[in-house]
Formats: sequence, structure tokens, C-alpha cells
Amino acid sequence: MRVKVFQSEEVQALLKAATNIASDAGNARTKHITHRLLSDLFKAIDDLDMTPDEIWAGVNYLNKLGQDGEAALLAAGLGLEKFLDIRMDAEDRETEINGGTPRTIEGPLYVAGAAVLDGVAKIDLDADENAGPLVIRGTVTGPDGKRLANAVVECWHANSNGFYSHFDPTGAQSDFNLRGAVRTDADGKYEFRTLMPVGYGCPPQGATQHLLTALGRHGNRPAHVHFFVSADDCRKLTTQINIEGDPLIWDDFAYATREDLIPHVVEKTGGKALGLKSDDYKEIEFDFKLTPLIQGRDNQIVQRNRAAAA
Repeated sequence: MRVKVFQSEEVQALLKAATNIASDAGNARTKHITHRLLSDLFKAIDDLDMTPDEIWAGVNYLNKLGQDGEAALLAAGLGLEKFLDIRMDAEDRETEINGGTPRTIEGPLYVAGAAVLDGVAKIDLDADENAGPLVIRGTVTGPDGKRLANAVVECWHANSNGFYSHFDPTGAQSDFNLRGAVRTDADGKYEFRTLMPVGYGCPPQGATQHLLTALGRHGNRPAHVHFFVSADDCRKLTTQINIEGDPLIWDDFAYATREDLIPHVVEKTGGKALGLKSDDYKEIEFDFKLTPLIQGRDNQIVQRNRAAAA
């Protein structure tokens, strides 16, 4: 079409009417955000000369994205979640907060409701012949470097098929398989006894992979383990570790890899005494260091919809 109408009085009036920006009714913050996003979209349509067919293809795509329940997955795949981390990192530098364990994305697969155990949790509830035993242990320290008793460490990861319990399309996993939470002991120690995870890929027929394919990108993640870490008078940490040696560590479609989040994997023996499936097992030692509240406030707590189970 090669015409430009964005700056016209008609379009600017349409934007004001659609967002009700001049009215006292409604939520002012919502109206300003919607006005900005809608304005950016209208301008992009003008600048890129998008056709009606392309616009409706986009609308249809959003419908499929919602039907597939993959909006949070796409947010990770397009770097939106990573971008939020970059902003929080910059805010930390601005307020001179440093030295804590690096944050990284939460992802879309957390489930609230795991029982909190004292010190140690064995979270491999289901047999998995393709996964060897893994112990993840370490300590939690506060901003002053002292070990924190009664900190809560939550952990979740995939099985050897790359599926998470509660989201497994095969329905094969028990509730809270490979998910757990522990309260650190008097020495600030935590431990999870589990199985070695693998990475996962986006559902091949889903909306997220559809767009990634159009962009010439894969939708795979390296093997990793997610964590929330919480303690009194500290900011909540959202992070994950990658499994050393995975070929996708630096090619993660969700951009979650960070240099300090790739701990060494050690071969160990004595697993039978720990209740593991074999005497030979792998161990990862990873310590968490939490950061202080900012003027009594935790700016790392993110409000978002999360799955929950009893």
C-alpha cells in the first residue's frame, strides 16, 4: 500500500478512543500501557506495510497460542523473560547490590504446593530406568555471608523424557515427581536426592514452535534444574543450574544460561546408603547466596499465574 497514516488526526483520535486515554474512568496505568503498545503496533503496521492477511494471521496465531496455553513458554522463547532479568540486573547495579547468586528465568512449569521437608528431600517418586541418581546439595548464606537456617529451597526439573510432572502429556508421572522443597538445617545446608534430568523441547505442534520455526530457530533447552530460594530479611532468588557437558548449554532457546550457573558434576559412590537407585551416583554441590531487601522491600517477587496442587 505504501501509505503512512499513523500520524493522521483520524488514527490518533482512534488510539485515544480505543484506550479511553482522556477519560477518568478505568485504570490509568492500564490505559497508558495499552495506548503505548497499541500505538507501537499501529506504527509498525505502517512502517512495515503489513497487509490485512498478515494482521489476521497474527490474530489467528494469538488465538492458537491461547488455546495451546503457551503464552509463558513463548515469553521465554522470545527473550521477554530474559529481558526482565536484564532489567533487574541493571537495577541491582544501580542500587549497588552485588555478590548474590545470579538470577535467571523461572520458566512456565513451576507448581506450588510441594511439602517442605527438613534438610533433605528425596524427590524421585517414580522409577525412571533411563535416568541415573543425582544428589544436589549445598548451603544457603545471607548477604553477610553467614549460613542461614530455615531458608526454604524449592526445586523442580524434568525426567529423562524431558517432561515435568503435572505437565507430562503422557500422564505417566505422579504428582510432585521431581519436585520438592526443603528447609535448611542449623548449618544452612540443603539436599535433594533425585534423578539426572535432560533438556526439553517445545511441543512440536504447538504455537511456540510454530513461530520459532518461522524464525529459523529451534525450541530446545539444555538439561537444567530450577530453584526458588527464600529466607527472612532477604530477597527471594529465582534461578536454575545447567548440567555440565550438555551441548545446548550456550544454545538455550530460552536464554537462561549464565556462566556462574554451571556447577561441576562429580562421580560418587555410596548411593545405596542414601536410598538411591544405585551405589554409583552423580553429585552437584551448589551454594546459594541471597541478597538484602531494598528499603525493607523484596523487588524480586514476581506476581504471575502459577499452577498449584494440593
